[in-house]
Amino acid sequence: MGRSPLLFLLLIYLSLATITKSQSTNTQNITSINIGALYTYNSVIGRAAKLAIEMALEDVNSDPTILPGIKLNLVSQDTKCSGFLATVEALQVLEKNVVAIIGPQSSGGSHILSHVANSLQVPLLSFSATDPTLSSLEFPYFLRATQSDQFQMRAIADIVEFFQWREVTAIYVDDDYGRNGIAALGDELALRRAKISYKAGFGQAADLTEITDLLIRVNLLESRVFVLHVNPDSGLNVFSVAQKLHMTESGYVWIVTDWLAAVLDSKGYGLGYGYESVGANPKVFNLIQGSIVLRWHTPDSDLRLKFVSRWRNKTGNTDSKSGLNAYSLYAYDSVWIVAHAIDQYLKTKGNSVDFSIDPKLHDVNGSTLHLAMLKIFNGGKGLLQDLLSTNFTGVTGQVQFGPSRDLIQPAYDIINVVSTGPRLIGYWSNYSGLSVVSPEILYQKPQNLSGQTRKLYDVVWPGGTAQQPRGWVFPNNGQPLRIGVPNKVSFRQFVSSGSDSESNNNASGFCIDVFNAAIKLLPYPVPCSFVLIGNGTSNPIYDDIINMVAQNKLDAAVGDIAIVKNRTKIVDFTQPYTGAGLVILAPVKHQSSSAWAFLKPFTLPMWCVIGAFFLLVGIVVWILEHRTNEEFRGPPREQLATIFWFSFSTMFFAHRQNTVSVLGRFVLIVWLFVVLIITSSYTASLTSILTIQQLTTGITGLDSLIASHDPIGYQVGKFTKNYLIEELNIPESRLVPLNTIEEYAYALMRGPQGGGVAAIVDEKPYVDLFLLTYCDNYRIVGQEFTREGWGFAFQRDSPLAVDLSTAILTLSENGELQRIHDQHLTSNECSAEDTGIGANRLSLSSFWGLFLISGIVCFLALIIYFIMICIQFKKHYKNDSDTREDQATHPENRLQCGKQQPRQLASFSSFKELIEMWNTKEEDIRKKRQNSGEMSRKYSGNGSLTSQHSMD
Repeated sequence: MGRSPLLFLLLIYLSLATITKSQSTNTQNITSINIGALYTYNSVIGRAAKLAIEMALEDVNSDPTILPGIKLNLVSQDTKCSGFLATVEALQVLEKNVVAIIGPQSSGGSHILSHVANSLQVPLLSFSATDPTLSSLEFPYFLRATQSDQFQMRAIADIVEFFQWREVTAIYVDDDYGRNGIAALGDELALRRAKISYKAGFGQAADLTEITDLLIRVNLLESRVFVLHVNPDSGLNVFSVAQKLHMTESGYVWIVTDWLAAVLDSKGYGLGYGYESVGANPKVFNLIQGSIVLRWHTPDSDLRLKFVSRWRNKTGNTDSKSGLNAYSLYAYDSVWIVAHAIDQYLKTKGNSVDFSIDPKLHDVNGSTLHLAMLKIFNGGKGLLQDLLSTNFTGVTGQVQFGPSRDLIQPAYDIINVVSTGPRLIGYWSNYSGLSVVSPEILYQKPQNLSGQTRKLYDVVWPGGTAQQPRGWVFPNNGQPLRIGVPNKVSFRQFVSSGSDSESNNNASGFCIDVFNAAIKLLPYPVPCSFVLIGNGTSNPIYDDIINMVAQNKLDAAVGDIAIVKNRTKIVDFTQPYTGAGLVILAPVKHQSSSAWAFLKPFTLPMWCVIGAFFLLVGIVVWILEHRTNEEFRGPPREQLATIFWFSFSTMFFAHRQNTVSVLGRFVLIVWLFVVLIITSSYTASLTSILTIQQLTTGITGLDSLIASHDPIGYQVGKFTKNYLIEELNIPESRLVPLNTIEEYAYALMRGPQGGGVAAIVDEKPYVDLFLLTYCDNYRIVGQEFTREGWGFAFQRDSPLAVDLSTAILTLSENGELQRIHDQHLTSNECSAEDTGIGANRLSLSSFWGLFLISGIVCFLALIIYFIMICIQFKKHYKNDSDTREDQATHPENRLQCGKQQPRQLASFSSFKELIEMWNTKEEDIRKKRQNSGEMSRKYSGNGSLTSQHSMD
């Protein structure tokens, strides 16, 4: 519905805005109350609402529990699908002192009359105005007894997400109802990373020619998912034109809002409300076959079945002309909402209703509009609150308003129209999303929006196919895709201009063959034409090619294009089809060997420390094993030879002496581990030295490259230059642009002193190709320090990027990608990171940790050993002292004791005795200790006998 002329609206609005509460009409007990109704009688919605409102009014007036003793009168006017007439008819209704109005039918009329309702404080309750913006705070006196399109568009967005479409085309009637509904759809799709690619609106009075022109433009676009949001009275005209344009065939998707379900139900073609439909109409269902349709969900109940039965009786059981649809149910409940609210209001206000008039309306610019007849309903705010507090069970289910002033528990049936008629494939509710389980069952369970229960039954799509349409095609403008290809002067094995009879284009190479192979795997044809970018004498700037794609000058870019951060911000890339990280290429020279090459693996300090530790460990083990191990005893010369032999034989794990002490074995185990590491490192280093190619520039990796001040080469047009400047902070003055393989070799050969470069930074595929020709004198140094890959660039949100990514993965899995690689690029053995390039001699700094551990173990072993020796010596010395004392107490031993040394002289010989005890075998010490014990017991016995004789 369109809005009325601005002049007329402005006059009414300004007039009503001046109304103030001046004086009240007489307040008295009432026996009847007037309510209004505004809708278009001769429309799908109006025909459904008219009988429902009459039935509801009859039921209310016959129910003694509602408004007892008060008759509810209906003042109804036909708006005739006109915003202007809706305003005029509304003023006539308001003159009858109505306390509420059921309607208006259209969203446009609701916008206009809401301003009037705000001024006169008369609530509006619409059963069909679904514009989401009507819920705003601007219209406090507007309520709807149906669901807002905000929820319907949320359901459609969930359907789009469920089938993984990313773009839709919206076809709608260009009024408040259509525009604001589609705006809500755009917001909901954005939350799901989808969008409306094109909005196609047409006027309410559009004829078939205008609709045809509109659909022709839509059909030229990429998206094949259409959301149709129009009025019930003209919606089938869109399908009629679409069928003539072959837009209802296979490959198309039509998602239709609730208007189509209302049309089908009104004609008796729908699912029905507890009764069988009259069957399929081939003419109608051929138009809409395969469509997905939404319908307001109303739960099965006895109230609804009773209502439907009465409806059929009143219409003579002619379902095809009865006009019963969801609007009938909501219109019926609207009357009951008003009745319940008025009943509660009268109980609160003492069974009275009063209005106010404004004398100023008599002389508003000499107006003859009879504005004085318009009165303010003084109880409007109270009645509004009673409306919002309504809570009862109606034919549509639970009738209750939520905090957002919308009915609670919004839900929709998801219907798929097939050749035999509509069929239910699922439900949507704001509580649980998409599901094949009815909302009433899910309301009794915990809320679950994780997506695990979101599913629908199988859909039959337009054309009668069960295969889901991909939702897009190439724009039908008669032009193939414009594929930009870099016209390079170097590395033409990857991309080059030329004739390719197989693909019938002017480009060839590894990248082109990968693209063509991936295109062949797509389940649909892709017409494309390669456009060479560049003059062929120098490499083009790749960032410029990407910008051309982003600016719609090209549809895609194919070639050796690296996927880097700044490019992904403006275009979409496919899955990488090859790795292309940055590496460093540097010149090398062969180093001649010498007779003393075996000494080069270690530095001089390293050799000295190794020799010292060999001797140290030999001495420590000899000390620890000397007392207990016969193999470590003998004449001094033999023991010295044992130390040297044992020490150096451990280098080859060929020592023949066995260790028997715990400490000796522990020291030896640690030292053998150190020897293992040293010998392994020596072998690897010596092997490298004997086969080494020495770097001529001293650059061994990324760190040395950054630290040096030598020139660095890079390939013209690639992202390498920006990376070196922006990421590695290398001055641009150090960078030297190079184009061809020959320029690479010449610049490296001349070196920094000769005006060349010290190294070249480039992507690994180029370096590998370079080394195929110059394998002997150049090598990759260091590691690959970035992890980019090459991919094909497309415009943002292009679905072709996703499909080609899947195709590239298929090529990789079936080996075709490797076959294409081998066809264009021969394997290069010397391109890998070289073993021994720039190898350095091993120094003490690499092994001091091992030597430190070994030294600490030796020191701790010696400390523990000497502590044990001292304890043992103390016990031995004490036993000797006790023996001497025992001997001194016996007369027969005094002569022998006199021959012994004084105790003071014995203390000075303790250290000598300690050394002698250490040099004595452990076995001899043990025997001596036993003999000392026996002598002590003997002397103790003799002493006891002597004492006995003295006592006698």
